[in-house]
Amino acid sequence: MIEMKVDVFLERHGFQLNNKSIAVGVSGGPDSLALLHFLSEQRNRKSLRLIAIHVDHMFRGDESYQDALFVKEFCENRGIPFEGRRVDVPAYIKETGLSSQQAARECRYAFFEEVMNKHQFEYLALGHHGDDQIETVLMRLTRGSSGAARAGIPFSRKLGTFTIFRPFLCLTKKELGDYCMENSLEPRIDPSNDKAYYTRNRFRKTILPFLKEENPGVHEHFQRFSEELQMDEKYLLELTRIELNKVMKKEDQMVTVPIRLFREMPMPLQRRAIKLILNYLYNDRPASLSAIHIEKIFSIIRNPHPSGTLDFPSGLRIIRSYENCHFTTLNLPERQSYCLEMTGPKQLILPNGDIIDAQWLAAVHDIDLSNYHFIVNLEETDTPLYIRTRKDGDRMSLKGMKGSKKLKDIFIDRKIPLGQRDQWPVVTDKNDRILWLPGLKKSNHEANQQGNRLLLLTYIKH
Repeated sequence: MIEMKVDVFLERHGFQLNNKSIAVGVSGGPDSLALLHFLSEQRNRKSLRLIAIHVDHMFRGDESYQDALFVKEFCENRGIPFEGRRVDVPAYIKETGLSSQQAARECRYAFFEEVMNKHQFEYLALGHHGDDQIETVLMRLTRGSSGAARAGIPFSRKLGTFTIFRPFLCLTKKELGDYCMENSLEPRIDPSNDKAYYTRNRFRKTILPFLKEENPGVHEHFQRFSEELQMDEKYLLELTRIELNKVMKKEDQMVTVPIRLFREMPMPLQRRAIKLILNYLYNDRPASLSAIHIEKIFSIIRNPHPSGTLDFPSGLRIIRSYENCHFTTLNLPERQSYCLEMTGPKQLILPNGDIIDAQWLAAVHDIDLSNYHFIVNLEETDTPLYIRTRKDGDRMSLKGMKGSKKLKDIFIDRKIPLGQRDQWPVVTDKNDRILWLPGLKKSNHEANQQGNRLLLLTYIKH
């Protein structure tokens, strides 16, 4: 019965066991022991090369060491090559700060990869079954996972030079328990599987019995849901890549997206585009990143306010600046203030590369009266003049207008990106009265072209 179910399942996935070199991850429990026995029974008929891999995580002292000896003896009795290792996972947890399950998984997979490369095996078989699939999908939905993560455990995936596959996803835990009894297998039982402080165990003890009572074949529906979601996700991701590549600008450690073009994409593609951008910028995506973070990005994109900033885990920053949204892991420089003096003709190179050039007006033949030039009568405005960065609360009178206006509002009106405002030059007299906001606005203190000591200031933007 089990053989037929597994054969149909493998055939549906286009997977043939014949002539494969397969390593089997074996803990000694019912699921993995059944898998090792199942594959060993087909060694001759399907020309399989097998090896068993076992990791003792050293959580349970002598008890887990006995598990390792049990698996080794099981393999020796059946002529199956065996590779085992004891790994001090508790010490690794102290070193890395990972949870016990994360740390155990990292150590286990590191040894898997080592053995696979050593023996040049192509496939790694793991004993996950249909009940594991139900638990995983429900746990991820509850946690707030999105996209392909909601699909749970894939039938197969590439890892380095080999492929992991799970032939028992079509079976229940009960079916594997029955298989062990029918074949006189006496698996080891890990007592931690009953401890309620593990999230998976709580799902296993409370939710699975209810679902199975409602429908004994519920695992089949969850598996179908998982496979359909994976296929849909693969197709949508490909569409997303095509559309995203049309609009985004990608640099080292930074991605820039024009907001209008981005919002013209269908919403399912927008969500996946955000994930693709995050995957590109994160070498190691933080476990704390969830659907809530995606929603925060959408909130800053949809917000009518032209600017805003989000700080994400591991130094990622999302910056909304008018028509663009920037995603960057660069260490952006802190605001650097400057204040430079000018007493007469000279050329000042500002810290951001911009230039303020000053020369006597008499030496100038063609005068450009745009906002990039400003005339100061030094007989009326005493020196020194100051070129500085903005301050909180800065206001200036505007040429041709009554009253004054905040510099902040001028920047907003002219759609100057937030990152440029802190370095924009502000020209003042010695009493800190703002005369000119180069390139943007002049004050009503600009001199006419009459006088003996007229200084023409020219702004040259880098």
